Amino acid sequence: MAEQLDTVKIDERACPGGMKLGLITLDAPKSLHALTLEMIRAIDGALLAWADDARIACVVLQSSTDKAFCAGGDVRSLRTAVVDQPGVVPNPQALAFFAEEYRLDHRIHTYVKPLLVWGGGIVMGGGLGLMAGASHRVVTESTRIAMPEITIGLFPDVGGSWFLGRMPARTGLFLGLTGATMNAADALFTGLGDYFLQQEARALVLDALALAQWDADATANHQQLDRLLRALASPASLLPESPVRANFDAIATLTQAPTLQEVVAAIAAYEGQSAWLQKAAHSLARGAPSSAALVWAMRQRTRHLSLAQVFQMELIVAVQCCAHTDFAEGVRALLIDKDNAPQWQPASLAELDDNDLNDYFDAPWDRHPLADLA
Repeated sequence: MAEQLDTVKIDERACPGGMKLGLITLDAPKSLHALTLEMIRAIDGALLAWADDARIACVVLQSSTDKAFCAGGDVRSLRTAVVDQPGVVPNPQALAFFAEEYRLDHRIHTYVKPLLVWGGGIVMGGGLGLMAGASHRVVTESTRIAMPEITIGLFPDVGGSWFLGRMPARTGLFLGLTGATMNAADALFTGLGDYFLQQEARALVLDALALAQWDADATANHQQLDRLLRALASPASLLPESPVRANFDAIATLTQAPTLQEVVAAIAAYEGQSAWLQKAAHSLARGAPSSAALVWAMRQRTRHLSLAQVFQMELIVAVQCCAHTDFAEGVRALLIDKDNAPQWQPASLAELDDNDLNDYFDAPWDRHPLADLA
């Protein structure tokens, strides 16, 4: 298969018996491989083609650098599109980006063939959307995972409403509200990772995959990939301490109240010794109140939804976020002017009423763009 973009390399690697590996490599190092719409289309196109190619036994999704797998979506360009067309709901560029991104994420969750994501380095936002649904997820000593959307007036999307809600107890709620960073051990504990390998072992893993005896049966190939990764995995003794696991009881206490206001107040009032919890509390205090409300609301509203229904609801909320001022303001403050002084509207949870929040769940179309997902 030919290369599709300079920023996404699409390759096939021959294996014994006429089978092949499909390799997708994100290659936009200056932006830490942040996803553009063109990159999303290239990845999705490759996955679609390989799903119907009987010779492709296994797919690997990685980046070209060790520093990051993917730092998220290209929110700078999204902000420009939103600012250039104020009041347009849905914004055409935002709708195209989120609809195609979520379709890709859903495809990864439901992909029949084994799909390995090498999640070394920074994995944030849209990057976690690519990784979370993969059948085989590798984390390394350099893995740094977060869903920090509260810092830019967005919410943990790309399936975040699905995988955060499936973490132990209310861990996912805490991580969504605070955008706290997780390491490899956290990923294994919360269910976002499956295998711990050293970052330097990546080339060895790819060589081993290329030498493996693959089968025509996808189930057999899933088992083959699992055996190979378990054989090459690093010992658990090399894992860093998991802050999520170490602070699990504290997180449970801080998030046990029945209302968002009480939970936010409890986290903000944390005075313990954990630097990780202190940083998380600080991030929540500086984050968008509208985002905190959406984290809470999505947890409640998606509790009994299917995966497809979660992505469908997330698309409505995402395009509505682009129509509200907090998204453009958050991206400005964090990534453009970098003054870290966003002026949120509203400025506090107390000023946010139910009608304001309900607006985010109002579908701005007659037929849902992701209505065909199942």
